[in-house]
Order: sequence, then C-alpha cells, then structure tokens
Amino acid sequence: MTPARLVLAALALAAALPAIAQTVQTEDYAVRVITLARGLDHPWGLAFLPDGRMLVTERAGRLRIVGADGKLEPKPVSGVPAVEEFGQGGLLDVALHPKFRENGLVYLTFAARGPGGVGTEVVRGRLEGRDLLDVKTIFRAEPKSGGGRHFGSRLVFDRDGLLYVTLGDRGEQDRAQKLDDHAGKIVRITDDGRVPEDNPFRGRAGAKPEIYSLGNRNVQGAALHPRTGILWAHEHGPQGGDEVNVIRAGTNYGWPVITYGVNYGTGTKIGEGTEKPGMAQPLWKWVPSIAPSGMAFYEGDRFPKWQGDLFVGALRERMLVRLKLDGEKVVKEERMLRDALGRIRDVRSGPDGFLYLLTDSSDGALVRLEPAGR
Repeated sequence: MTPARLVLAALALAAALPAIAQTVQTEDYAVRVITLARGLDHPWGLAFLPDGRMLVTERAGRLRIVGADGKLEPKPVSGVPAVEEFGQGGLLDVALHPKFRENGLVYLTFAARGPGGVGTEVVRGRLEGRDLLDVKTIFRAEPKSGGGRHFGSRLVFDRDGLLYVTLGDRGEQDRAQKLDDHAGKIVRITDDGRVPEDNPFRGRAGAKPEIYSLGNRNVQGAALHPRTGILWAHEHGPQGGDEVNVIRAGTNYGWPVITYGVNYGTGTKIGEGTEKPGMAQPLWKWVPSIAPSGMAFYEGDRFPKWQGDLFVGALRERMLVRLKLDGEKVVKEERMLRDALGRIRDVRSGPDGFLYLLTDSSDGALVRLEPAGR
C-alpha cells in the first residue's frame, strides 16, 4: 500500500472508532470527558456549523469536518489556500461570519510565505458542502519575517460584525511597540478587510490603521465577554508572565517594556520591570507560565454553576483552567483535567451547552465535556 493510501486508511479507521469517555471530578461537578474524534494532526481551531457539524483546522493546512455524530470525515475541505507549516505556524484559527446562515462565509488564519519571509494572513471563502469557494485574502500581517515563532492567531467577531485578529510578535519582541508594524498587535477590520472608521490609529502618520491594541506578545486565546461585548484575550509570556487582558481601543499592554516574565535560560530581567505609566496591567497572570491557548466564556445551561466563568486551555501544564469572575476581577482559579488529555490547544463553549476542547498532538482529539449522569 502506498504512503498516501496508508494515511487515508488510518484516517478512516480513526473516524470509525467509537467515542471514548472517562469521568473526572471537578470542584462543582462530576464531568464526563468524551473523545468524539481522534486522528487529527495538531488541530488548532474549532467552529460550530448550524447543522451540528464542526470545522476543525489542522496545522499542516487541512480544514476538516466532524459530523454531528462525532465522526471525522476522511476527506478535508477543498479550496484552502497554500499554508506554510513553519515552526509554530500553519493553518491556525477558523471562524464563521455572524450571518453564516445567509452567506456561508468562513474565515481562516494561517502562516503564508511571501516577500520577506512568512507571516499571518486571513482569508475568507464560501463553504458549499465540502468545498471552500471564492477564497479571498482580506488581511496580511506586514512585514513578513524569517522566524518560526509567535504567529498568534485567533479570530473573533464582535456584535457589530467587526473582526479582531490576534497577532504575535514573531519572536522579535521590539516589533510589538512599533505602530508601523502589525506584529505583536491585535487588529480590527471589517468582514471584507477594510479599516473601521473608529479604529484608534486610523489617520495617524506612520501607523498601520488596522491596529486596535499593541504590546501583545503572542495572543492565542480571545473571546467576547457575553454581557459587555468587550474582547478579552490571554497571551503567552516568556518564562513566566502569561496574561489575561481586557482589550480596549488604543491600549498598550506593555510587551516587552513591562512583563512579569524573565528571559529563558538566564532568568534575567526583560525591559523596565512590571509597571510603567501608560501601559496596562494584566487582569490575571500566571507565574510560572502555563502556556495558555484557547479561551471561552461559558454561558450554557448544562453547568449552571459555571455560567459567566472563563475557561483557558494550557499547553505546558496540560490542563483546563476555570477562572471565576466578578466583573473584571478574577476571584477564584480552578485547575482541572491535569494530564488527563495532554496539551489543550483550543476551548469552545458549544451551542448545545457543552464545553469542547482540542488537544495538540500528531494524534489530536476533539473532546466534549458534559455533566456525568445526565
């Protein structure tokens, strides 16, 4: 059998295997942890289709469909543009247009090669069946560079239909403070890539008009607060100093001038310390780092005690974190599923009221959390 046929056979076998469940005890609930689909190659982002199916990105460049029954379709979606799987980069997040039922538009972020090296780009296309059609690039992070680190990247639509794209500093930390550079920023654009009239740096000489916030090291988790509609995000610190931030227009979140982390290996100081006037303090921080990725507010009815809580996946610490909130203050942290699943890459609150996770490995999984004994 050829290598290609072996891969297809393995995918078909993984899709056919039954879901696996285990039960874990959290502070509030006994939770069934159900593995719906396996055999995903470093899955990164998850989106829920209206018909109950799910879209999952694989870092190598494939967009996969998981059926409402949890079965992984063996063939990926066609029409995904060329993806550069390079270091931490590849096919990253996926999001549906707020009016997806009407227009079928799907948005993807990915690492793409071009003049100057590699950088994060955003495309949109119309999903018809298993095909992505009329694919168009609507944003390119510039300038591109040669490093393989810190591409971001999450996609979040706000209540006005504007799109936030989170971008890393590409491992070149000083870029995060430069307004003529997209690296180390969160940008905000319209659904077709134009610059909103009220973007904070629109019209400023020498500034990229798409920039919404700056001083962000590498944001891999973002979500709208369900009550206020304000964007929240977390970002990787260096050795220590992972942060949760409330994202506001024009705000400087400090990297690399201020940070609660230190240099890898040497443990030496970065920047000017932990505070500086004009730079925002994090809402919450982790020292040592947990390496956060994926984030969701829970607003379902399956876990009533968790309503309004913020859930964050962890790569380094291989767990799921629950943050209990009082407004914009964290009043409690619970660490659950430690080493139960491996590296957690994405966290989503499903339309059915369950929590969904993606695990980051060459044999990655789509996992659902539901109350035990339901």
